[in-house]
Amino acid sequence: MRRLIKLALLVLIVYAGVQYLQHKTDKETIPNAIEYVKTEVNEQEAANFIEKLIEQSKDIFQNTQDILPDWDTDADTKQTKQAEKPDLETPSEQTFSIYNIQMGDLKEAVEKELGKPQRVSMNEYGISWNTYHESYQNYVMIGYDSENKVAALYTNQDLISSTNGVKKGSSKDSVMSNLGDPLDELTKGFVRYKFPEDRDYEVFEMDGSYVTVFFDKHENNTVTAMQIVSSKLEDDRADFYTDGSAQLEEGFEFQLFDLTNASRVNNGLGVLSWEDNVKETARKHSEDMAENNYFDHTNLDGESPFDRMLSDGIKYTMAGENLAYGQYSSIFAHEGLMNSLGHRENILQEGFTYLGVGVAFNNKSQPYYTENFITK
Repeated sequence: MRRLIKLALLVLIVYAGVQYLQHKTDKETIPNAIEYVKTEVNEQEAANFIEKLIEQSKDIFQNTQDILPDWDTDADTKQTKQAEKPDLETPSEQTFSIYNIQMGDLKEAVEKELGKPQRVSMNEYGISWNTYHESYQNYVMIGYDSENKVAALYTNQDLISSTNGVKKGSSKDSVMSNLGDPLDELTKGFVRYKFPEDRDYEVFEMDGSYVTVFFDKHENNTVTAMQIVSSKLEDDRADFYTDGSAQLEEGFEFQLFDLTNASRVNNGLGVLSWEDNVKETARKHSEDMAENNYFDHTNLDGESPFDRMLSDGIKYTMAGENLAYGQYSSIFAHEGLMNSLGHRENILQEGFTYLGVGVAFNNKSQPYYTENFITK
């Protein structure tokens, strides 16, 4: 498709050149415009003219926010070779396991099976998420405690096994009937934090852990992801929001990036590439919202995300932005974005090829998330 567009643009330039040359000469017709340029027109004049046309064409494309969303690009947006899915076993000691890993398993045993993590990044519990995947297939995040035992697990892929049949794709009704009444609040010190009424997840306390089951509203409220965190790890977290730090900002940014790619792979799409310059634009917008207490795609100077990227020298043929605010982790932010149709469409837009994520905290330690997607 891109070659066809380039060919059409070339035809347009040649046609415009012919019209220009006809206007500049006394001849009524020019049978062979190319030969005429070679023999009659000053080469520098012709080169300047063509360069000007190309620059004007670039300007048109750069100022178009949603041009040709279905074209192929030079970046690798095709799905990679299918990874072999593990044989999932029924957990022996707890209700759930993820990738055949259970809470309390030793890091050494985990990495004997999975290898070294693709990324290690700080999370809201003061430990690191170790992210394992094969080109974002068989995607799992694992947190280890001070004894190098599994204290946290997460996946949004078909890696969940259980003693009661609950797995990815299970209905919400079957989850509720198997797991019983969920929690509707968490207590931190003397403060009780109520979960929102319109939440797209449920939290259960079992097996010495808090199990959060996420549901996909656009897939008939079926299970789309699961997080398991040890009760000790959750109870040791002093507040619902973790104090922001540069390390946690960066952790949330890379986690949201990885989660986005794992969801794309779930839907048969290729992975996005990280773009540092786009990250900087996204980070600045999150910082601006956090410092000035607003939440909007348009900043206080009236600039859209497309304006901000162009003013930062980022050139694109296609762009989009997702925002989230208040979710206390990138996992909750991502699952919320996937349940919002417009944000979901950006995450699953086949034409996007690059992503930059920026996170900043306000004075209440509440995070602002900005995702900027582009195609170059």
